[in-house]
Formats: sequence, structure tokens, C-alpha cells
Amino acid sequence: MGTARPFLIADQWRYTPETLPVANPFSRATVAEVCQAGDAEADEATSASLTAFSVLRRLPAYARANALNKIAQLLADRQEKFARTITTEAGKPISDARREVSRAIQTFTIAAEEAKRIPGEVVPLDLAQGSETHIGISRRFPIGPVLGITPFNFPLNLVAHKLAPCLACGNPLVLKPAPQAPLTSLLLAELVLESGLPPGTLSVIPCANAVAERMVRDPRFKLLSFTGSAAVGWTLKDKCGKKRVVLELGGNAGVIVEPDADIDLAAQRCATGGYSYSGQTCISVQRIFVQDAVYDRFLERLLTRIGALRSGDPADDATVIGPLIDEAAARRVEEWVAEAVAMGAKVLMGGKRSGSLVEATVLTDVTPGMKVSCMEVFGPVVTVTRYQKFEEALDAMNASPFGLQAGIFTSDVNRAFRAYRELEVGTVLTNEIPTFRADHMPYGGVKDSGLGREGVRYAIEEMTELKLLVLNLRDS
Repeated sequence: MGTARPFLIADQWRYTPETLPVANPFSRATVAEVCQAGDAEADEATSASLTAFSVLRRLPAYARANALNKIAQLLADRQEKFARTITTEAGKPISDARREVSRAIQTFTIAAEEAKRIPGEVVPLDLAQGSETHIGISRRFPIGPVLGITPFNFPLNLVAHKLAPCLACGNPLVLKPAPQAPLTSLLLAELVLESGLPPGTLSVIPCANAVAERMVRDPRFKLLSFTGSAAVGWTLKDKCGKKRVVLELGGNAGVIVEPDADIDLAAQRCATGGYSYSGQTCISVQRIFVQDAVYDRFLERLLTRIGALRSGDPADDATVIGPLIDEAAARRVEEWVAEAVAMGAKVLMGGKRSGSLVEATVLTDVTPGMKVSCMEVFGPVVTVTRYQKFEEALDAMNASPFGLQAGIFTSDVNRAFRAYRELEVGTVLTNEIPTFRADHMPYGGVKDSGLGREGVRYAIEEMTELKLLVLNLRDS
């Protein structure tokens, strides 16, 4: 393996004696040792971000846009290297890893455009007698250093969704990447160094949770942007003090299949959404509610689609279902399935584990209190439940502590809009699975699924302060 990978503070690569191994989730072989930052390094990175902010906040829009476009181009030039790194450290099938790199390129490109059009407006203030000569001008200004904490499942694009809007509006970022998958973030840091942005624009510091918590409490950071589990996210929010918080947390995304739906489309999309990357995304299809009249037909077609999905080595182009991030995660999924079966659920497909691989699993006869129903499985498990009335399906979807995204397959626009009105989620998708995300759309949830919105333009709003200038323009 050679020398341990250093981390980045400002424009300097730093080594420390403490290292943490990064393991390939499929082979379980150690692929790298990564140096870990301590409190002193975290403090240095924070100070560097403050220094960088004094320069970044004054960069004109074209300079920020040019830097973002350069990062996008450098990423495109090294696309395969990034994809292979994602597959190696996160176990993501290589076809999905390549898509993630393509999406990250788009995220930086979108941010370059958004940097040019951060809005402001003229506010008329002459609505009351005595203010006839007053006028207001509002603009958005960067708020300052941002602390980003990211998970293992999208080690490039979820980092891009924090870094790109920061750069677009002039905020520096200190990033704590997931301990399971820090290598991709460190590769991205190399590109930021090549972009010509000021030192301290980005620091990437793998570190222990205790070090990260101290940064969360640090008032020098003006925003915490966290993507990860609900339990950790809400705990960190309580420690943030007065800083802003954006939380992108978990989900147990549901789909409703109505009798007038395109059943083939619904089955094909649900098979994709439930099992790509072994269900390790917060918007993976987990709960499917199917109207009684089409239940048997949908289930037959879903099982056929799932049966054709190939599992195994994520480095193989044909693999759809790769390993979970580690064997402990796979054991947890196996235990949840066994617990559901003991409570009366039926396994129609899968249910078995081999190391960190879990078979594509389909459960029926589940009840709301089972973990596979009310919690986030984060594995290749889908439940299918029969319903009679549309109202029952809406109620069942809402009977969840989470509320990120939901899908409904129907030809009835009235039912689509009713779902839009009544489902307690951040996004409702019609004739599409909740696993869909475009990188420029507002993305986020309600209830335990989070707080605030990502998507470049919407993240910029979270990362900027609206400031008003009032002018008293009296005739001389």
C-alpha cells in the first residue's frame, strides 16, 4: 500500500502518525491507510477557512464561475479514475460509479451558471406616507465558513453538493468525509488546488467523531451541512449553537401503484430503485403499496425484473447489486428480515447473506411495526403491500417517521395532485420512483428526513444572507 494518504489543510498536504484503514467492501482487503486529523489540525483548517473567506467573498462572479468550470473539466478528464476509486472504497457497482461522476460534473457545471445569477431585487418602500423617497436594494451575501459532513454512499456527488454551491457564492468549506470512503474526497481536493482558488477554500480532514463534534460547536463556522443518519444529524443540530443547519437524512421511501398505472413501467422502475447499489441510498424504494386489482400482476412482473439483476463483484460492468459497505451492515439487514419473518412476513425472494452481500429480497405480509416497514433498511429489501382504497395507501405512506420522497404510478392527474397535497414528503414523483434525483432540483425532506434543501440554487440560498440597502433619494 505504501505511504499513508495525507489530508488537506488549505493548500498543504499533511501527514499525522494516526491512520485509519480503508477497506474494499467486496474483497475486504485494505486498499489504503489515511492520515487522521486531530484537534490541532481541525483548528488550523478552521482558521484557514476564515482567512480564505476574506478573499473568496470578494471574488467576482466570473472568477467563481471560471473556477467551477475548471473543476468540472478536470473531473471529466479523470472520470474513470474517480469511478474506480468510488468502486474500490464504497463498493458501488462500476456502472453506478460512472454515473455518479457524470452527475458530479453536472453539479459543478450547474454551480458555475448559478454563480452568475445569484438574485437580488429592488424593493419599493414608498407604501406609507413619509417614505416617498425611499427605495431598497436586496442582495445575497456569503455567510462564511461552512462545515460539511458527508456519508460513504455518494463519496463524490454528495461532496459536490456541498462544495459547488459554497464556491458559487463565495464560502469556504471544511469537509469531514466518511471514514469508509475518504479517498474520493481527497482526489477531488487535488482538482480544487488546480483550480486557482485561494488557499483555505477547501480543507479535507478525515477525523474522529469527537473532533468533528468540536467543529460542530465552533462558532467560527456559520453553517453545518450534514448528510447521514437521522439519529446523528439531529444530535449534531442540538450542538450547533446559533449556526445555520442543513440536514439531509434518512428515509424509507414509498411507492403507490394505482390500477390505471403502466404496470410494466412501475415494475421496471421499482426493481431499479429498490436494488441499485444494494439499496444504500436514502431514497431507495423500500415500501411498495399496490392496489388489489393489479397486485398479482405487478408482483409477478416485479419478481421477474428483480430475478434478472446480477449481483457480485462491483468492478464487473454487469453487476447491479454489489456488497453493502461492510459485513456488519449486511448482518443487520439479515437480522431485520429474519425478525420480520418471525413476526409473520413472507419472503418471496432472497433473504440470505454471504459476507457483505445480501440477496435481493422481497417481503410481503408485512405490518407497520416491523423494522423493514417503519425504519430505514438501507439494504436490498423491498416490501410489497396490498391496498383497496387510495386513501389507505396515502395513510400508509404517511405512517412513517420519515418524509423524503415518494412516488405514485397513475394516469389520473387528480390522484397525482391529491398525493402531492397530502403526502408528508419533500418531493412527490408521478410515474417515477422516489429514487430519482436531478442535481438542480430542490432536494430535502420533512419529519425525520431532514431540514433545509440542497440542489445548487437552493443550497446557495441556505449559504447566503439576504441583506437590504435602503436609500433615501431626496432631490437636492
